[in-house]
Amino acid sequence: MSGETVLKTSDILPNVRYEIRGKLARRAHELARKGFEIVSLNIGNPALFGFRTPETMRRAIIENFEASEGYVHQKGIFPAREAVVMQQQARGVVGVSAEEVFIGNGVSELIDISLRALLNEGDEVLVPSPDYPLWSAAVNLNRGRAVHYPCRPENDFVPDPEEIAALITPRTRAVVVVNPNNPTGAVYPRQVLEAIAALAERRGLVVFSDEIYDQILYDGAQFVPMATLVHDTLCVTMAGLSKVYRACGYRVGWAVMSGKISAATEFFEAMELLASLRLCSNVAGQWAVQTALGGYQSIHELTAPGGRLYESRRVIVESTASNPFFKLKIPRGALYAFVGVDREKLPEFDDQAFALELLERKHVLVAPGVSFNVPYRDHFRITNLPDAVTLKTVFARMGELLAEYAARPATANTVVQAVGRFRN
Repeated sequence: MSGETVLKTSDILPNVRYEIRGKLARRAHELARKGFEIVSLNIGNPALFGFRTPETMRRAIIENFEASEGYVHQKGIFPAREAVVMQQQARGVVGVSAEEVFIGNGVSELIDISLRALLNEGDEVLVPSPDYPLWSAAVNLNRGRAVHYPCRPENDFVPDPEEIAALITPRTRAVVVVNPNNPTGAVYPRQVLEAIAALAERRGLVVFSDEIYDQILYDGAQFVPMATLVHDTLCVTMAGLSKVYRACGYRVGWAVMSGKISAATEFFEAMELLASLRLCSNVAGQWAVQTALGGYQSIHELTAPGGRLYESRRVIVESTASNPFFKLKIPRGALYAFVGVDREKLPEFDDQAFALELLERKHVLVAPGVSFNVPYRDHFRITNLPDAVTLKTVFARMGELLAEYAARPATANTVVQAVGRFRN
């Protein structure tokens, strides 16, 4: 119809990216609908690979289902919040009560609420690069500006506090720490976290500590809770049931306020207002929190030698080491590996082009490194959730494709051209 008005979307959306579930994922869905069997390594969804939530958590929900039919307090049910407090106290965090705990529909909702409570137009938040892209997206959606501090491959993806300090301006309001890290699997040393905490305290920055993978550790890696180091500014610790307890669909996360909470009264009130506007988070899932945190921690069996997550990670480490085209900083935590490709051997390698051709020809879906706000194009992220046999098959397919790349004349690499059309 001529003259038809085009419905325009928000001007803020061009600054928002979440390619983990973007065009590549939609193409994978199209291929699956046509009957192709796709190995989806783009997201950390334990249920997709046969992991189950512990039985005791499922029973806790069933036994309290009748108590889940009405609204509850906007911060969450008391038993869940108190269980979070007890966990924090056991880790050495002081001065926290149930009043400083917010339960949300996953950590994702709490990231959005907390940034909305904090930011004004043009305020800056320091976010790691590579990042979990929801952090950058949420900063932009809430009128702020994400400023990325580098976590360089040559430094094992561990940030340099001096580089973070150099990015602080009068508009900087907060610094985000993701530890153990998604997408790299890095686990930050205590001295680095201490330096970041001291920097935040000197400059009056809020510390957002994303600790959703706090117990997923390998080979003796030590996790240091950020809240044990931050005392003279506000620290917001975020974690939940989705990864450690394999309960993504329950949509239960929490945010714990600690540190200099006496100076954050207005922020607390804003958080409670925003939590009230959505009435409350999913009630049924909250009944699993106390059982989860106070019960047997089965995650340690999965991450120990012989455990499924450990053995899948071992396949990734061995497969990258045996292929001359790959480079890998061995992940020490979380559920991912951020795999690099040797650009000296494959100078025309492009992460998004590779991901597209790998999907179309080998039916394997990975997340290109550019999805995680990095300035280079020679990495991609995979999850170690599949079993070892599946991952061996995946790396065989990847190896076949990279060998083809190496054999192609430079002018014959049409995939680079194809990905340009895909991006558009």
